[in-house]
Amino acid sequence: MKKRIKVIEREDVVVKFAGDSGDGMQLTGAQFSDSSAFVGNDLATFPDYPAEIRAPQGTVAGVSGFQVHIGHKEVSTPGDLADVLVAMNPAALKANMKWLKPGATIIVDIDNFDSRHYKLAEYIEDPLEDGSLEGYNVVKAPITDMTRDVVKQFGLSPKTADKTKNQFVAGILYWLFNRDLSIGENFLHERFRKNPELIEANLEVLRAGYNYAETIEAIEATYQVKPAEKGAGLYRNITGNVAIAWGLLAAAEKAGRKLFLGSYPITPASEILQELAKMKNLGAIVFQAEDEIAGICSAIGASFAGCLGVSSTSGPGLSLKSEGLGLAVITELPLVVVDVQRGGPSTGLPTKTEQADLLQALYGRHGESQLVVLASSTPANCFDFAFEASRIAIEHMTPVILLSDGYLANGSELWQIPVVKDLPEIKVPLVDDNDTDYEPYRRDPVTLARKWAFPGQAGLRHRIGGLEKADITGEISYDPLNHEKMVGLRNEKIARVAQNIPPQQVMGEVEGELLVVGWGGTYGALYTAVLELQEEGKSISLAQFNYIYPLPANVHEIFGRFQKIIVCELNLGQFVAYLRSMLPGFNYLQFNKVQGLPFLISELKQKFNEVLDSTKK
Repeated sequence: MKKRIKVIEREDVVVKFAGDSGDGMQLTGAQFSDSSAFVGNDLATFPDYPAEIRAPQGTVAGVSGFQVHIGHKEVSTPGDLADVLVAMNPAALKANMKWLKPGATIIVDIDNFDSRHYKLAEYIEDPLEDGSLEGYNVVKAPITDMTRDVVKQFGLSPKTADKTKNQFVAGILYWLFNRDLSIGENFLHERFRKNPELIEANLEVLRAGYNYAETIEAIEATYQVKPAEKGAGLYRNITGNVAIAWGLLAAAEKAGRKLFLGSYPITPASEILQELAKMKNLGAIVFQAEDEIAGICSAIGASFAGCLGVSSTSGPGLSLKSEGLGLAVITELPLVVVDVQRGGPSTGLPTKTEQADLLQALYGRHGESQLVVLASSTPANCFDFAFEASRIAIEHMTPVILLSDGYLANGSELWQIPVVKDLPEIKVPLVDDNDTDYEPYRRDPVTLARKWAFPGQAGLRHRIGGLEKADITGEISYDPLNHEKMVGLRNEKIARVAQNIPPQQVMGEVEGELLVVGWGGTYGALYTAVLELQEEGKSISLAQFNYIYPLPANVHEIFGRFQKIIVCELNLGQFVAYLRSMLPGFNYLQFNKVQGLPFLISELKQKFNEVLDSTKK
């Protein structure tokens, strides 16, 4: 008689998929995430790519991972430690043992656990037999051999056949989490709709994995995670890069402008270029430039012609775009530059996350070149801040840098799809064709923004370029007093953006012992750590910044209500250095991490407790 499997109901579960880059763990993780979104779980994901393009197979350097945190409760991070690990080879096991909860379920492809693979992973002894996995529920599944047996009937090449084994893993996970297998089947039909010959083979492997999990007795229990309690609306799983692309497109539509993206591919920002390239039917114009400089200059030219000009990049590319940003500042044209940050300097850690570029975004230009700097803080609100960056750029006739990072770009979460007509209005400062009093640099008395005139509008021609402009007329001017006036006006224009952004919010009490300060993509971990300590009765609150320059007008007032302030960043202290220069007089503490990894909730709570305990002494 078959043993009855216990069903464990959980508020949340963390699953980690790991293997060589060719094992399809990123796809399987995305597939599991999409199915979780389909059944209504809240979720957050964290893909972890190897930094080397062709790292040797079977080595720890070549391990590709994908972590997904699903929940009935609110989920804000991909989780610290995993409840379930899928390890396709010894290297994947070795790289992830420290990220497992005690008693976790480990599913291994036993076909890859041999002496050759142990040596590649630099194991001295067989990790399945040396006692290091004692206390874990280890499932030794012959994933590769069973997959090859299943697909023999389809006549696939050995290489193609092995690429289907990720679906065997998916089948096991569908059974383990009591998921309807038809969700996975529909995923495969959509995924391989252009390669129908692969659909049936992958379907058979998916079913084989499900049946295998159902018939073996090595899995002691299955999990049940009920749907999250979300408000009514249409939801989907979305990555930060895709959300940025859609936010830019929505802003262009709302402003009645065409969207132009001029970009050069660079990790981890390339997906924005790829996503918008699919949107020609929605009016997007996409230009893959020959280099970073051409990318930004083409976007400035498109802005001059009346488009919403955008360029996307990462840290090294932002360095190359700095001269172009200065050109956009002096010409006072709307421009959005999206910087998806990664570990540096130089090529650094191109697939790892880091808040490395804040000081470059704030100050990395020659001359007095002030511009607006924003930062998104979740994969989903990348949409909101791409829209907001576009709104500010257009309404204030200025370049805006939007900072994202590798964690947000590739990570995903559940997102409620907005209705475009309900999005905020974008007031475009267009010059009327009948404006007989037009002057290129006559400014709005409130915002100091100049009007936007396009080529072809009769009588509205004016000079454009990098030389200093005369106030009002826009003629080339070398007059020293005029230069000082124009520099002051451009600086004041950016300062006045603070009048057109919302006040800074505080999560928790508006006064107390400790204020945690963060910016950008650290939000999920900081929010969760602060929330858990608040539930323990601790006097702690969170201020997470999205508006970086200019700062919201009420920040000084907020800071003054707390005994201690700790600024948490994935760098050596760039935001805290900026705060010290802008808002001196406060004793800022720091907590910094520069490992190419996001904050762990556990390490944040430990640090915050240390600070709170020191307050009481």
